[in-house]
Amino acid sequence: MPGPDAMIRHSLLFFTLLIQIAQGQVSYSIPEEMAKGSVVGNIAQDLGLDLQRLKTGKARIFTRDSTEYIELNRNTGLLLIREKMDRESLCAKTTPCALHLQMILDSPMELYTITIEITDINDNAPSFEKRDFRFEISESSVAGAGFMLGGAFDADVGTNDLQNYSLKPSDQFRLELHNQADGSKNVEMILQRPLDREAQSSLTLLLEAFDGGNPVLSGTVQIHITVLDSNDNAPVFTQKVYKTTIAENAPKGTILTVVSASDADERSNSVVAYYISDTMNKNVADMFAINEKSGELVLNGHVDYEKVSHYELNIQAKDQGGLSNACKVVIDVLDINDNSPSIQILSSSHSISEGSKSGTVVAMLNVDDLDSGVNGQVQCVINENIPFAITSQSSSFFSLQTEQELDREREVEYNISVICTDEGVPALFSSVSLCVQISDVNDNAPVFEKIHYKACVLENNTPGLSIFTVKASDADWNQNARVSYILEDSTVNGVSVSSYVSVHPNSGLITAVRSFDYEQLKNFHFLVKAQDGGSPPLSSNVTVKITIQDQNDNAPQVLYPVQTSASVVAEIVPRAADVGYLVTKVVAVDVDSGQNAWLSYKLQKATDRALFEVGLQNGEIRTVRQVTDKDAVKQKLTVIVEDNGQPSRSAVVSINVAVADSFPEVLSEFTDFTHEKQYDDNLTFYLVLALAAVSFLFITCVVVIISVKIYRWRQSRFLYQSNLPVIPYYPPHYADTGVTGTLPHGYYYEACMTTDSRKSDCKFSTLGGQNVLVVDPSFAETIQRTIKKNSSIDGVGSAESQKPPNADWRFPPNQRPGPSGAGVRPDEAGATAGVIAGTGPWPNPPTEAEQLQALMAAANEASEATATLGPRYNPQYGPDYRQNVYIPGSTATLTANPQQQVPQQALPPPQALPPVEAPKAQTPASKKKPTKKDKK
Repeated sequence: MPGPDAMIRHSLLFFTLLIQIAQGQVSYSIPEEMAKGSVVGNIAQDLGLDLQRLKTGKARIFTRDSTEYIELNRNTGLLLIREKMDRESLCAKTTPCALHLQMILDSPMELYTITIEITDINDNAPSFEKRDFRFEISESSVAGAGFMLGGAFDADVGTNDLQNYSLKPSDQFRLELHNQADGSKNVEMILQRPLDREAQSSLTLLLEAFDGGNPVLSGTVQIHITVLDSNDNAPVFTQKVYKTTIAENAPKGTILTVVSASDADERSNSVVAYYISDTMNKNVADMFAINEKSGELVLNGHVDYEKVSHYELNIQAKDQGGLSNACKVVIDVLDINDNSPSIQILSSSHSISEGSKSGTVVAMLNVDDLDSGVNGQVQCVINENIPFAITSQSSSFFSLQTEQELDREREVEYNISVICTDEGVPALFSSVSLCVQISDVNDNAPVFEKIHYKACVLENNTPGLSIFTVKASDADWNQNARVSYILEDSTVNGVSVSSYVSVHPNSGLITAVRSFDYEQLKNFHFLVKAQDGGSPPLSSNVTVKITIQDQNDNAPQVLYPVQTSASVVAEIVPRAADVGYLVTKVVAVDVDSGQNAWLSYKLQKATDRALFEVGLQNGEIRTVRQVTDKDAVKQKLTVIVEDNGQPSRSAVVSINVAVADSFPEVLSEFTDFTHEKQYDDNLTFYLVLALAAVSFLFITCVVVIISVKIYRWRQSRFLYQSNLPVIPYYPPHYADTGVTGTLPHGYYYEACMTTDSRKSDCKFSTLGGQNVLVVDPSFAETIQRTIKKNSSIDGVGSAESQKPPNADWRFPPNQRPGPSGAGVRPDEAGATAGVIAGTGPWPNPPTEAEQLQALMAAANEASEATATLGPRYNPQYGPDYRQNVYIPGSTATLTANPQQQVPQQALPPPQALPPVEAPKAQTPASKKKPTKKDKK
């Protein structure tokens, strides 16, 4: 007998490869026991697929079983044998035997069904369950008595299955074959003629079973027959075939049916025993058991409809005499809904783009229910309110696909529960959960938190000040949601907005680039763009309004009265003005706004506070009382204008008010006001400068005095050592030269001069026998310069000629010309400004106006240095001098007639001099503006 390998090689020469391609299906037929790596077929060529498609689609083979017998080579498109297949192990006696595979492709998902039919080769020889059979046959057995041998078992199918039996020797027995419902054949040995125990008490027969393969394989078993004494009646069953049903999953011990047989013999030959005759399938024989005495057929194992739904048993009844008979029991297994649907995920996508179209396949499922009929019919559903749907391509394959367009911003991921339920009663179900994440697409532009932004910034801010932050959010995810901020290009007052503010690209912080000025720019607008990081990027704009808030950084500005240093402006108030008379109105403005521009007016200083008042809100200056004659002509008011800011700022305006009825009075009073105003404005500067100058002069004087002392000390020593005579020093122009001087030599003069002519001193006395005039050298130089200047201007006489003094200074006070005397002309009164110092108080005390006039005249004379150089007497401030003198070198005269020439003469001794009274001040009405000649 050839070996199995030889038979396989022989069968490979004759196997036929059948390929059927229809609607994505392909079928192959291959023999069993093909070597590992053998080619089944070219799936790419048979399905018309490109090899690249197999690679990009990640083609793979799906099988329901755990063992993978077929593999796919993606590079060549060939189906190869992965594991050697034994048809008998896979399908047993089921024909045709086929493997149902699925080939799955991704991107897009495709499913192809592959059916591989495994054809049988004659690789199994028939075999018997037992090694031998033993029978006891009564010699009285008649011809035709049957003895059931069962049958041989051949795992092959078709022509390779069990085909025939042979019995040797065959002179007394013959074989009779009985076809079973499952296609198997039971062998019954039939007695052809009675046995003769005396002739032959035992027989040994050889039973051989043959299959239909090429070469033919066979199996043998020996039959041992013992001839018994006669028992001529065999048991007879009540029915030849028994039928029964049993539900699957029935408990062990369930009674299926009861068989019954009777034997016509008597005594021990009539006792029947029941047996399950030998079958080809040992598992089936072990599934059931029969009571030998009662004939009850009971369930001895677990029946499963999904494995075996139909059973046929041969029951043999045998008497003690050895006679037997057989019957058939047919058992049908009833299906119950005991299997839940089985769900397997063939392919799934864990992530899907939100821009995917409706109908995009997300997952492919295989659902099987091992039950039959309605119990095996399955319906699958998914949870509600999700944009997915499940469809069925066939009875066991389902696709999960999108039902509408997805939106990641509405739902980031979906947990999909697929529930598959059969139609049994009660229904069983299975479920599987799929998590599908929605990948983001840049389909949302950034959105600002506000429609527009407003912010306020105080003016005079520091550059780099953080104003506020704009915030935008993007509903997308990751890079698509990263928002950057951009300042849109625009202009504010013709200047780029980037020179005013800047925007941080990441945080949206708006920062001031420069310092703002409310008076130049009160508010401005610009656009900020928020742009995401998608591709292409999406953006949105928002309007930002920046309002500049005012600070009190501007002091009020006085518009009226105008303050100038070149001229003096005075308001005239008539002496007949009544209470509430509007003198003037201070007009001021503040370029700030709001309460910073609210102005209030206050009277800071005034010559007479009881005469004027200022309106707090309107700045009107009005009289508080009736103007009287005693009120001074010149009134100076200082008004302070303050705003309402914090801290407040102010401006000061000086207003000159003249209480007069005519313009000449005003003009005479305010001649020197410009100088005074300038002095007041620069008072602080002059004080500091004067302090520095005095300090410098003090130090210089100290150094000079010390130097002079040292020098004189050294000169005195030198003169003492040399014994030189001391020659007295006579200053020039003042030596005793006869009548060339203006004063006699018999008087000694001592002059002490100050900047204020009213405080200067001059004393004279008689020296015994020697007339010497002692004058301070600086004062002598001043006198010389004055004389030279007068001579150069006037051009008359020599340096020594001068006008003689007027004799009017000798008159009593009531007879002198001037405002206090009688018959004095106004033009003569102005020319009497002399350098006379008197002794004793004024006879008639001067008025305030006269004192003011005298002070102004003294200041003018001292500044010119060409007027009277002698000391003046002020009864209020100066000492009471007992001597009166006329200072030499003065060009002033006491005569009322300027043309009068008085011959020079020496002054009489001091004892003959009468008291001299200083002239009274002129009134404004009688004052005449001095000419250049008069000043000289």
